[in-house]
Order: sequence, then C-alpha cells, then structure tokens
Amino acid sequence: MKIQTYSNHIRFYSWHHFIYYPVLIAFLTGSIYFVCTTNDKLIWTFISVCFIFLFCLAFMLRQHYAITLQNRIVRLELRYRYFTLTGKRLEEFEYKLTDDQLFALRFAPDNELLGLIDDAIKNNLSGNAIKKAIVHWRGDYNRV
Repeated sequence: MKIQTYSNHIRFYSWHHFIYYPVLIAFLTGSIYFVCTTNDKLIWTFISVCFIFLFCLAFMLRQHYAITLQNRIVRLELRYRYFTLTGKRLEEFEYKLTDDQLFALRFAPDNELLGLIDDAIKNNLSGNAIKKAIVHWRGDYNRV
C-alpha cells in the first residue's frame, strides 16, 4: 500500500467518480441536447429532470451517509487517542476546536497530537494548516 502523505491523502472511488458520474453527465448532456433540437421537448425535458434528480440524489446520499458516519468515527477515535495519551477527556474542551481542525488532527501521530491540539486552540489553525504542520503523517487508509 502506498504511504499516505498530505499531497496524496484525497481518495477517489473509481466506479463512482470516473464511471457513474461521467455516464450520468453524458446522458444528461444528451437529453438537454434533445430538448433543444427535437419537437418532443416535453418528454426530453422530463428525462433531463430525471437525470438531474438522479445525479443530485446519488451525490447527496453517497456524501451524506458516508461522511456522517466517518465523522463520528474520527471524533471517537480522536477522543480515545487523547484519553489514552493523557488520561483526560477531550470532550472537556473539544468545543473549542472546529470540525475541520478535529478531522485534520486524525493524521497526526501520537507524539505530535497533543502539541498540535494546543497549537490549534491557541493559534486557531485551520485544518489545512494543521495537516501541513504534521511532521510524520499518520495515514488514514480506511476512510470513505
């Protein structure tokens, strides 16, 4: 498995991103073309609306379910890691960190985590700044 770093941590699902969406976009483009060029505008408008609906539905469901669950798991993992390292609960000051900051902290190894949490709170670092500050990247290879 390839070592994960800041520059390659974005993940794509090939069937979804490079097959399903392009085919759906091609069908949508074709149906919009037929709306403009044929006499059967009503049926082709209906077909276009159906493709737009399918596109939006597929995108929303894929994103919503997977990311909501992933976010909960990342929070739990971060709470557990913090408790393991310090014996204290992260929930006591977790409200000071944004979701973006919390999700970026998952890539920090244990020996950098506590310093990055303090730095994120004191200097209000963005998630991207936290990721760039990580010296030894801890890959998250099982995310959606």
